[in-house]
Amino acid sequence: MQPRIPRQSDQDEDCRRPDAPADDARLSDELAAVVSGARRRAVRDGDRQIDTAHLLHSLLEHDPDVYAVFGEGPQIARLLGYLVQRSIGYGLRWQGTVEDSGAVPVVMHGEGFSPLAASAMQHACRRAAQRGDAQARGIDLLAAIVLDPQARAVEVLARAGIDANAVRARIDEHRDEYVGGGETAR
Repeated sequence: MQPRIPRQSDQDEDCRRPDAPADDARLSDELAAVVSGARRRAVRDGDRQIDTAHLLHSLLEHDPDVYAVFGEGPQIARLLGYLVQRSIGYGLRWQGTVEDSGAVPVVMHGEGFSPLAASAMQHACRRAAQRGDAQARGIDLLAAIVLDPQARAVEVLARAGIDANAVRARIDEHRDEYVGGGETAR
């Protein structure tokens, strides 16, 4: 029986090696850890693909800049609650389905990513390149996953009472703090 999500090869474990896939070379160490965490979460949840909700959950666990976007308070607690509950009820309806808004052609590459998650990864890399950074960061991925209103991550945010547009505005408003030269930049 073949695993639902491709297992990581030795090459995947250090995505910055010269022989690694081009997209992986464009991920910061932190974002590579996020992707690994999302992959483990998808396997644990019994999902066929890494989706944007897996990525959001892993971002919140691994990246303090992403966590800072949401601040402290009841909304972040609700958000984490929904993400944790995903494997025990909320989100089970997603099992066996592909996360796709239909807005972009379905591309089944990206090592087990849903089409929306693969698109978000590509967008994060483009966003980093636009500001002159060779590697995408967690904040780039967060900005990318909240773009599509059909994304599972956006649905989870909405259920937690968090507006995806407000998240995107907060990221843009504090762009220099997150990736410029501030304390939280990496």
